[in-house]
Amino acid sequence: MAGTARADGAGAPRLLVLGDSLSAAYGIPRQQGWVALLQQRLSKAGYPHQVINASITGDTTAGALARLPAALREQRPALVVIELGGNDGLRGFSLDQLRANLERLVSLSRAEGAKVLLLGVRLPANYGSAYGERFHQVYAQVSQSTLVPLVPFFLAGVAETREGMLADGIHPGAAAQPRILDNVWPALQPLL
Repeated sequence: MAGTARADGAGAPRLLVLGDSLSAAYGIPRQQGWVALLQQRLSKAGYPHQVINASITGDTTAGALARLPAALREQRPALVVIELGGNDGLRGFSLDQLRANLERLVSLSRAEGAKVLLLGVRLPANYGSAYGERFHQVYAQVSQSTLVPLVPFFLAGVAETREGMLADGIHPGAAAQPRILDNVWPALQPLL
């Protein structure tokens, strides 16, 4: 697990970001990703939190479930941000399994005393509107069933424009990272 920890972070509350390539700064320098920018914003605003980026490119909700218990034991986070599911959807995994996995990630985090924030993603249009809409609704369902706050589409204002995306059309570029953080911040700040 690569952390963006501050040098003076000993004893500080930890914020664990559990995500995939969208949070792992795929295709750009890691320090330009929204998670690294979050650490900078927290520090500038006087929050003592240490951000731990446990995001892995290509990760699925099942992969995250396998590694979350160890991460929770090791990091003891006060807050867990879950940004997962995109790779499940791109691979056509069962939406019932996606929902169950997200709910389990929430319950495991809460069982260790962490607050949780869920970040929703959308699939590219070529996956079809019916599957894409059902996929997107999973996040609202999980938010309702677990009563965790949700950012419905954390790439809003980014994924819809080519300027904000890398050439692959899936991953946001460096210039889009501050906007992504701005999308997350209003839901995240009350949990700090």
